[in-house]
Amino acid sequence: MKNFDPNAWFMPQAVIIIGTYDSDGTPNAMNAAWAGQWDGDKIMISMGNHQTTVNLNANPDFTIAFATTETMVAADFVGVVSGKKVKDKVAKTGWKVEKSEHVNAPVFTDFPMTMECRIERKIDESATGYYIVAKIVNIRVKEEYLAEDGKPDLEKMHLLTFDPVHLGYLEIGKRVGNAFKDGTQLK
Repeated sequence: MKNFDPNAWFMPQAVIIIGTYDSDGTPNAMNAAWAGQWDGDKIMISMGNHQTTVNLNANPDFTIAFATTETMVAADFVGVVSGKKVKDKVAKTGWKVEKSEHVNAPVFTDFPMTMECRIERKIDESATGYYIVAKIVNIRVKEEYLAEDGKPDLEKMHLLTFDPVHLGYLEIGKRVGNAFKDGTQLK
C-alpha cells in the first residue's frame, strides 16, 4: 500500500447547489461538496466566506439541489464564479427559478431533487466561514424521478459525486446491493 499525507478525501461527496437570495432578492447559487447528514432530518455544510454565507447571515433559509450530469456545466460555473463579483450569475446558467413554498429561498427547477432547509445553528463561526446545521423543512422531487414505490429513484437522477483526489465529477452508478440485508448472509 502507498501512504499519503492527510487530505479531505472523504468519498463520495455529493455535488450540491446551495440556493439563497441576495439582499435585493436576486437568486444566488453556489456549488459545494463538503456537506453531509447530521441527523435523520438535518444536514451539515462547511461554509467558507462566500456571497452565499453573506446571504445566510441575513436569512437562514436556503435550498439544496443535487447536481446531475445534465446540470454539471452550469453547476460547476456557479462554483468557479463568485456571487460577490458577478451579480445574477444564476441568469447565465439558464436555470428556471421559482420561490420555494416552504422557505424563503429559490428553487432551481432544472434539478430532479431539492431540499428546502433552514439553519438551526452555526458552529465555529469566524471571518473565514462556519459550519451550519440545518433542518430539512421539505423535499421536492420531480415525478419522473420517482420509483414504483413513490420514493426518489437515485439511479434515474444521474447524480454527481465530487472526486477530491483528481478534482473531477463522477456520475453515481447502478444499484449493486441491499443495505441492512446483504450482510445478513454472514450471520
